[in-house]
Amino acid sequence: MTNRSDVLVLGGGVVGLASAVQLLRAGRSVTVLERGRAGGATSRGNCGTITPSHATPLAMPGMVAKAIKYLLQPDAPFRVAPRFDPALFGWLLHFARRCNWRRFEEITRVKGPLLVRARQRLADLVREEALDCGFEELGTLYCWRDERAFAQSAWLPRALATVGVEIRTLDGAAARALEPAINDSIVAAYHNPGDAHLRPDRYVAELARRVRELGGNLVEDAAVTDFLGDGDRIGAVVAGDQRHAAQDIVFALGAWSPALAARIGLDLPIQPGKGYSITYERPGRAPRIPVVCKERSVCVTAWKDGYRLGSTMEFAGYDTSMNRVRLDALVRGAREYLHEPEGPRRIEEWYGWRPMTWDDLPIIGRARNWRNLVLATGHGMLGVTMSAVTADLVRDIVLGKKPDLDPAPFGPARFGA
Repeated sequence: MTNRSDVLVLGGGVVGLASAVQLLRAGRSVTVLERGRAGGATSRGNCGTITPSHATPLAMPGMVAKAIKYLLQPDAPFRVAPRFDPALFGWLLHFARRCNWRRFEEITRVKGPLLVRARQRLADLVREEALDCGFEELGTLYCWRDERAFAQSAWLPRALATVGVEIRTLDGAAARALEPAINDSIVAAYHNPGDAHLRPDRYVAELARRVRELGGNLVEDAAVTDFLGDGDRIGAVVAGDQRHAAQDIVFALGAWSPALAARIGLDLPIQPGKGYSITYERPGRAPRIPVVCKERSVCVTAWKDGYRLGSTMEFAGYDTSMNRVRLDALVRGAREYLHEPEGPRRIEEWYGWRPMTWDDLPIIGRARNWRNLVLATGHGMLGVTMSAVTADLVRDIVLGKKPDLDPAPFGPARFGA
């Protein structure tokens, strides 16, 4: 027996769930297939920051030399685990070729307007759907302890200014006045007033609630295993012992995208970038504004009922181990910047795989060889930030409407998919 709906969404993470909400709002019947629990993977354990300030790409001049230096540093913020992996080698080669100012500026011009719109659309979505997820619009604070390192970051405000993202330069005293939780070692900071934050586990849980309330069929423990072609269409998707068919299929499988895309002849250049976090009970002196400890690349976010240290980027394939060295690095980094870096009780240690593209842009658009397949993946470290704007684009593509934002720069055609 084949289950049928207007739209089949593959992946119940933040992008898939937000897309389902918008499609249901547009009057389509929607089924969402999720391999585990809805919102239970990468969408759940990140630091929940919404960041137009991340408009600049990871690939930039000097990054290759830095990555080579980090090879011998197990707790480095950016690490490639040594191993034989041809796909990763090819990905890194493409990445390395983009570590120049021309490519940097090109991506920033595309990514900046996307993130500015994403920030506003996420606020709209939270309000319109009454999502109880701790959303606050307080910005983020990037802090430095080293004057020389801060001076070397002068490219950041220049780059953000070119795409209209506000950033304010503060000395140590002004930074402490804005956020008293940081300690006296902070010499300078950038305040990004356009950023925001929320509790990501609550956000995805609320999106799942709205999918169900709007009449969507949310199927959990339903890992996609195969696709059945029907000419230039995907005729059915196999998940367990069930077949599912739809007029349109949304492929929002995050870090699991490459292997499943390969089954239908698509070569998606996505690598799993492993991130870590530690969640605590809220300390007494928690930061009000999310703090990024820049030299250590540690993000610190507090909510009314929780507190999290997170970040790092590790290319180690789909390694399922909990790397103690990298978890400890989060704590050591936070101790250097904050008066009270840890909460009274550690609640959870977590890792998740971010779907990283080498050009640092998401993949959103119809697949070239499959008429009813819409891709919505490759969001890197910004899946939560870009969830609402991606959902808008997915809805408009499925409905055949002209989107308000030109989707061409994010289209799969740039990778031949």
